[in-house]
Amino acid sequence: MTSIGASSGMVDWNLAVATATRLVRPGPEVSRDEARAVVAELRRHAKASEEHVRGFTRMATEEAHDTPVLVVDRPGWVRANVAGFREILKPLLEKMEERRGDGAGNAVLGAVGGKVTGVELGMLLSFLSSRVLGQYETFAPATRELPAGANGGGRLLLVAPNIVHVERELDVEPHDFRLWVCLHEETHRTQFTAVPWLRDHLEGEIQSFLAETDVDPMTVLERVREAAQTLAGGRPEAEEDDGGRSLVELVQTPAQREVLGRLTAVMSLLEGHADFVMDGVGPAVVPSVGEIREKFQQRRAKGASRLDMALRKLLGLDAKLRQYRDGERFVRAVVDECGMDGFNRVWTSPNTLPTKSEIAKPADWIARVHRKPES
Repeated sequence: MTSIGASSGMVDWNLAVATATRLVRPGPEVSRDEARAVVAELRRHAKASEEHVRGFTRMATEEAHDTPVLVVDRPGWVRANVAGFREILKPLLEKMEERRGDGAGNAVLGAVGGKVTGVELGMLLSFLSSRVLGQYETFAPATRELPAGANGGGRLLLVAPNIVHVERELDVEPHDFRLWVCLHEETHRTQFTAVPWLRDHLEGEIQSFLAETDVDPMTVLERVREAAQTLAGGRPEAEEDDGGRSLVELVQTPAQREVLGRLTAVMSLLEGHADFVMDGVGPAVVPSVGEIREKFQQRRAKGASRLDMALRKLLGLDAKLRQYRDGERFVRAVVDECGMDGFNRVWTSPNTLPTKSEIAKPADWIARVHRKPES
């Protein structure tokens, strides 16, 4: 990989990949034959999930899925996400590059600063790479080793060692768990392929958020540095020192809060919908879905060590867990009241997406979107 733009030295992306790859934890021990079997089964489940999800959600699309399914290891997940970060963060980094021209931090933000940031970003990615089971990459640029869909389509990643690790940790039926995970990720793929405007809308919101960033580059890099130091054990008290604020919250401007509210709502919808679908389809095709959900929820709620919890807070990962819970409640309430077809009106246009307040109060969304015209 090359760095963003010939003149940009804000992040050494090559070094970020190299650092994360070097620090990434080894996956669970499996034989070569077992590894091949897991990969083959995940691919089969991903394919089977298409029909299950489309049938349950009634979100069939005339266009065939052109988004590839990639079963990757942890370093493969890192490479894919660095490529996505480079793409989506390009405008922000270019803006920060312009701002660093004269200030006192100019030397720090030069080549040395880019390498420091690359190392610290790599540390964070190594941490995250052992926790993600699957991911639909919406803004993934295609590369030789990481293909993506045509015309701006994304790709579906399944992180095989993490799936095996969690199924062993929870002591659940492996074949059921693997299909259950695929149902969640396939729902995300269906969301974006069946709703043509969704990708551009989400990208527009993210770019609006980044365009409103009005913060000294040193502040942003200091937040990354603190997160990396927390991971390294150098700041175990970070949660208290930061007042529980995440990286995103620390760089917000008033204008960004409005955009972030809309982003939070749509991400809650997408994540909650995927959870709802995986559990809705589950009983018909995943015999042990009840046991899997119960144990998985306990794992989510329990978290891990104090250091892990502190880093999750700083990175905003605790907010993502709330998105699963709040979004699933919204979807369930609307489907119970309006049926699946009534819920699917949410995909009509950006104007029918729920607001952040409507996620918490589904009845308000129903009243707004399903209100009858006055006679």
